[in-house]
Amino acid sequence: MAVRLGDIAPDFTADTTEGTINFHEWLGNSWGVLFSHPKDFTPVCTTELGAFAKAKGEFDKRNAKIIGLSVDSVESHNGWKKDIEETQGQALNFPLIGDPDKKVADLYDMIHPNANDTLTVRSVFIIGPDKKVKLSITYPASTGRNVDEILRVLDSLQLTADHQVATPVNWKDGQDVIIVPSVSDEDAKAKFPKGWKALKPYLRVTPQPNK
Repeated sequence: MAVRLGDIAPDFTADTTEGTINFHEWLGNSWGVLFSHPKDFTPVCTTELGAFAKAKGEFDKRNAKIIGLSVDSVESHNGWKKDIEETQGQALNFPLIGDPDKKVADLYDMIHPNANDTLTVRSVFIIGPDKKVKLSITYPASTGRNVDEILRVLDSLQLTADHQVATPVNWKDGQDVIIVPSVSDEDAKAKFPKGWKALKPYLRVTPQPNK
C-alpha cells in the first residue's frame, strides 16, 4: 500500500552499515530523509551516495538525519562503500539499510512492478519529528536525484511547519514567501510585522519571517 503524505512513516528494525536500527527510535526528535537505491554497484547510485555524503553537514544543520536503502545485503554495501569513496572522493558517513528480503521496500512501496519487479525505484521520503511523512518524490532508476532540491524542500517544510506561510515557485531559503489565505489581513498584521505586498487578495508576499 502506498505511503501518503500525513501518514505515520512505517516503523521497522533493520540491519545497516552502522549496525541494527529501529527506525523511529533512530530518528528521535530529528527530521529524516529516507531514500532508496535500485541496486548496489550501479553507476547513478554511486554518484548519489557520494553527493549525499558530501552534503551531510547541510542536513545536520537542519536537524535532519539521512539514511539510504538498497535491496542488497549489508555485506554487499560494505564492499560498495569502497567504490563510492574511490570514485566520488567522499566516504559514506550515514547508514545504508540492507534489505535483501525487501521488507522495508515493501513497507514504503518502493518497488513499482511496471518499472521493475525486483529493484526499487529512487524513492525519497522526508519525515518530520512527529514521524509523519511530509514529502515523497519518486524518480525512475535512470535519473539521479538533485540533492540541492531535497535540501530546498526541507527548508520549505521546516519553515512552513512553524509559520503560516507557503513558499512560491523556485523559492530558496531567504527569499520572500506567501501568507496562507486562511490568515486574515487583521491577524497578518500581528503575525507579519514586516508587512506584505498584496498582488491579489489571496496572494500576499512577505519577507521570510524567520530571517
